[in-house]
Amino acid sequence: MMEAGKKIYFASDAHFGLAMAEDPLVSERRFVRWMDSIKPDAAALYLLGDMFDYWFEYRTVAPKGFVRFLGKVAEFTDAGIPVFMFYGNHDIWMFDYLPRECGVTIIPDSWEGSLMGHRFFMAHGDGLGDPSLSFRLMRAFFRNKVCQWLFRWIHPDVTMPFGHAWALHNRKRKLGSPLSSYLGEDKEFQVIWAKRYLQAHPDVEFFIFGHRHIVLDLPLQPSSRVIILGDWISNFSYGEFDGHDFHLRTFAD
Repeated sequence: MMEAGKKIYFASDAHFGLAMAEDPLVSERRFVRWMDSIKPDAAALYLLGDMFDYWFEYRTVAPKGFVRFLGKVAEFTDAGIPVFMFYGNHDIWMFDYLPRECGVTIIPDSWEGSLMGHRFFMAHGDGLGDPSLSFRLMRAFFRNKVCQWLFRWIHPDVTMPFGHAWALHNRKRKLGSPLSSYLGEDKEFQVIWAKRYLQAHPDVEFFIFGHRHIVLDLPLQPSSRVIILGDWISNFSYGEFDGHDFHLRTFAD
């Protein structure tokens, strides 16, 4: 039984390390201040992918930086507040370091289950209903264990700058494109996918996604909604569930 007054929180797409409009540390510090603000009543925290703009763990080496965020995550788990981190399309390569050092639970794909007596389906959302063949091929390549093993043999001084440059290039390319705003109920891939899934799983009340960097709360049926969490680049938005209602909120720093 969840303690009275506690809430479950959700966030995604912080892209820590992304150097664009502001110093990356500014964004990281803002997110940590938000974590401080929710800690007193947090029952759990779900981070739905792309928390890092690029992350790749070697067997004995992890990316440097992010110490404020990782320290705060460890503070949560040390205090008994579970933290769940989903793979995004920018940080697929989280392996054993974060669970071992920070106490997080890694969710490599989607998750469906009950929270506070309500049925949730959660995923980062990349690949759900997206018809792009190039995206699906790239996603399969990045998740391939053999490719990951081969990539490990390249020195981090080569792979890390390359990964950050690739991520920054993709982010700049998307700025101002039609995909940077809501496409409409009949064109938004995650919404279309959720509608199809709901036909076979009518008990799902909340579909929670990241990835799209838009803030959306869309009813599908009287008892079912699609939530897209926004991001921590421009929206600074998050989800809050108190056991009865789900709210999308903006962090007023």
